[in-house]
Amino acid sequence: MSATDLRKAFDLAGRVAVVTGGNGGIGLGMARGMAAAGAAIVVAGRNRDKSRRAVAEIEGLGAKAVAIEVDVADEASVNALIGATVERLGRLDVLVNNAGINIRKPPHELLLSEWRQVLDTNLTSAFLASRAAYPVMKRQGGGKIINIGSMMSIFGAAFAPAYAASKGGIVQLTRSMATAWARDHIQVNAVLPGWIDTDLTTNARREVPGLHERVSARIPEGRWGAGDDMAGVAVFLASAASDYLTGTAIPVDGGYSILG
Repeated sequence: MSATDLRKAFDLAGRVAVVTGGNGGIGLGMARGMAAAGAAIVVAGRNRDKSRRAVAEIEGLGAKAVAIEVDVADEASVNALIGATVERLGRLDVLVNNAGINIRKPPHELLLSEWRQVLDTNLTSAFLASRAAYPVMKRQGGGKIINIGSMMSIFGAAFAPAYAASKGGIVQLTRSMATAWARDHIQVNAVLPGWIDTDLTTNARREVPGLHERVSARIPEGRWGAGDDMAGVAVFLASAASDYLTGTAIPVDGGYSILG
């Protein structure tokens, strides 16, 4: 492959990417990366102010961006998100299922309503959005779905039973959809972020004593990740460079998961 062909393989010009939870943290880091590679971005979230700021930041990179409000746990709202994306931007090439929450309690203290809230937001939302995106991508001749898992897809944690179950489910959902939709040229992959500095992990450090010190001591890179550390993998999985990659779960964790 020539240098020109390689650059084209990573070029996202003309593509449209929807990022749920794209107004902060990991989602915004991935959105920024895809925008820098040429994609138009749909920032999908519930916080209008955060989404407006995210859109302005992405537009500052020279990319087109719009905000669409969505409740990712509501089927009608998710269907409306996909419909509005196609109506406003003409197509849908990339879906990043990033929206997520955590309720930190041991299993014996977790309420059924809390369990359902986490599973619906983190896992069911990915199913709903992917199912809604599928006919659009199939009609266009292919597409990319990127599901955001976690190190909790691999490890357990006493304080995160629902979150861990949802993120383990993300990996298996990814594999199922990848198998089902490969013939339609839709690649489905998961990314497993490590300890990334976000609002979610800021809360974790406040709620779990000693977490920051234990995590920092284990990461071979010697630091927590940042949202922009997710940009490269987003561009790769959104681009033609990954056309023969599907059903994978890629850790982006500074080496955290390689230690026993």
